[in-house]
Amino acid sequence: MATPSVALLDYGSGNLRSAQRALEHVGAEVTVTADPDTVLNADGLLVPGVGNFGACMTGLRAVHGDRLIDLRLSGGRPVFGICVGMQVLFSFGTEGSDGDGPGTDGCGQWPGTVTKLEAEVLPHMGWNTVRVPADSQLFAGARPEERYYFVHSYAAREWELETDGHTEAPKVTWAQHEDCRFVAAVENGPLWATQFHPEKSGEAGALLLRNWLATL
Repeated sequence: MATPSVALLDYGSGNLRSAQRALEHVGAEVTVTADPDTVLNADGLLVPGVGNFGACMTGLRAVHGDRLIDLRLSGGRPVFGICVGMQVLFSFGTEGSDGDGPGTDGCGQWPGTVTKLEAEVLPHMGWNTVRVPADSQLFAGARPEERYYFVHSYAAREWELETDGHTEAPKVTWAQHEDCRFVAAVENGPLWATQFHPEKSGEAGALLLRNWLATL
């Protein structure tokens, strides 16, 4: 069986090395790059994200990452977003590039707005359980009580994408911080994403990355 190739998109978001190590640990051949040909031709594309929504979108657009994501998905090529790399897949984020602006347009792969969590303690930082839908490929083999590492103050708190009945409905995983529910992961055809950091979630996160590599 050939080793799956993964392009780890380098657009200035940081957190590249831990993601690279985690992917290599589970058997991927990883290239950290913003080169369009490499991004488009890899078996999988991983989009990391650290910091705020606006700054990540600025960096993403600077390397045409939003278009590269769209081109891959239009051809059914797998993409995996992590943390803010998940958030930017939605239509809009209320966190501006200066952290206090009116907001920023996202990639628009999913409808919906990423907003600040309604909680007394922010950021939501640490280990948390998730509620996984039936027949999840991403969480296949994971224990229901498993915990994953989160660090964020914003998230998608509603799921707005409607299906037409002709395509498989996305599988949406939820989590909760205090009384605030939010989207923790999505499996939508070739586009998967997690609000938490699988690369920082030990063997629980490694299992999820292996499950993704198995689809490439």
